[in-house]
Parts: sequence; structure tokens; C-alpha cells
Amino acid sequence: MSLIFKTVSVFSRQNDPAARAVADELEVFLLKLGCDVSRQENDDAGNVTSDLAIVVGGDGTLLHIARNIAPQGTPLAGINLGRLGFLVDIPREGMENILREILHGIYQHEERILLSASLSRAGEIIHHAEALNDVVVSKGELARLIEFETLVDGTHVNTARADGIIVATPTGSTAYALSANGPILAPELEAITLVPICPHTLSFRPLVIGSRSTVCIRMLDSGQDNTYLSFDGQSAVRLQDGDVVDIKMAEHRVKLLRPVNHSHFDVLRAKLRWG
Repeated sequence: MSLIFKTVSVFSRQNDPAARAVADELEVFLLKLGCDVSRQENDDAGNVTSDLAIVVGGDGTLLHIARNIAPQGTPLAGINLGRLGFLVDIPREGMENILREILHGIYQHEERILLSASLSRAGEIIHHAEALNDVVVSKGELARLIEFETLVDGTHVNTARADGIIVATPTGSTAYALSANGPILAPELEAITLVPICPHTLSFRPLVIGSRSTVCIRMLDSGQDNTYLSFDGQSAVRLQDGDVVDIKMAEHRVKLLRPVNHSHFDVLRAKLRWG
């Protein structure tokens, strides 16, 4: 059986000797199979020309890589080095057998939506970024609540005082949104969930909307500029009163390659300790 993926980029978590050691083993294995291999770290993720990217690390590492290479359409597979991950699901033990199958075209294929967010101040876009898990507006270190207005497709939803709001993809529904009592969405759904963080009005409940909708969050009271806009919990910018955040589905998607026996419900049971 011939190789489906002949050029492979291997990403390891930056400044992590354990991840680098596994990446070394992986490189030797891939070369023996006849693959052309390039080694990269997190900060190299913007320039991938291979058929497949393999990430060695945890979900956070894959989030960073996925955001950067999604526009190129390069599929990803993840090697898990620690706790079971929602995104990196190939165990270190036995990774060669699973990767051999993937490289020869035996795998499950998933596509995950990303969010695209723009921050406008005084009518001018001053920041733009994408997120695979979530875009979050939240207060900083002060205990004071912030106030914001939420609109969906230009229609007013509500004005709320809260610690913030999480706008999450189905992928992100099992991350920060879950800890804020948001719903778990099946990863293949075309949907976005809006989850308030500790709202002052308890009737403000999580919402699920279509992925084609546009969410707008207008800052009314940023708590003395003590509010932040964050992306997958890995980058953030400070917000001011009057700032407007527009969030919609990105044009491209993240392509994940899974082992043939992968089950999202198996992961949920293991991670959430369901019976």
C-alpha cells in the first residue's frame, strides 16, 4: 500500500524536552517509512508546505498550530503525551501503528469550524484574530462586573452585567464554556454557543445559534478598562468602553485526522468521568 502523505511536518511543544524526544523518535520512524520530514516548533507554524502536520504535545499545542495552518488546508494529527486530550488522541504507546495506518489512508476525517473576530474602536478595526475553541470577553483581576450588549445578526439579544461571555465553537464547547455550564455540542455541528460567565441576572442562559450567524458584543462598561478579549486562552487584548467585537465563522476550517477507532463519546466518558 502506497503512502497517502509523503511530506510530513512534525511540531513539538516549545522548550519541552519530553516532546522533543518523542518528536525525534517520530522523525526516525517517518523516515524509515519513506516520508520527507521537516521539524518545526510552535512559532514556525505559519509556513507549512507539507501534506500532513503531526503535533506532539497537548491540546494547547494543537490549538496554536491549528489556527496558524488552517488557511493552508493542511490536515493535522496529534500525539498525546499526558492526559487524554479532546484534540490530540493518538497515545504515545503504539503511535507508530496508528500513524502507519493514517499515512496509508486509514483514518477518520473531521473538519472543525474556527471563529474569526474583529475588534473595532471608534469605527476602526484595530485587532483581528481567529480561534478554534473560543473568543472570550472577560473581566480582569478586579472583582467588579462588566456590562455589555450582545447582538446576533444585528438583532439585540440582551444587555448584561457579568464576569464576561464566551463565544465557542463545538470544539470549544468542552473547554472554558463547559466550566461555565455551557452545553456540550457534537464536534460536527454547524453551530456556535454563547455562554455567559457568572451573570448578575441568572435568567441569562447559554444560547446555541447557527454557525452562519454573526455575534456582536458592545462594551458599555469595561470596569475601568479592566476587560480583555482573548482567543483560545492564548492571546489577549485589553478592551475599552465603546469597543465593538464582531465574531463570525472563519472561511477556512481545521482538518483533523483521527484513528479509525476514535469515538468522541469515549473521550467524553474518560475526561468527564461519566459512568
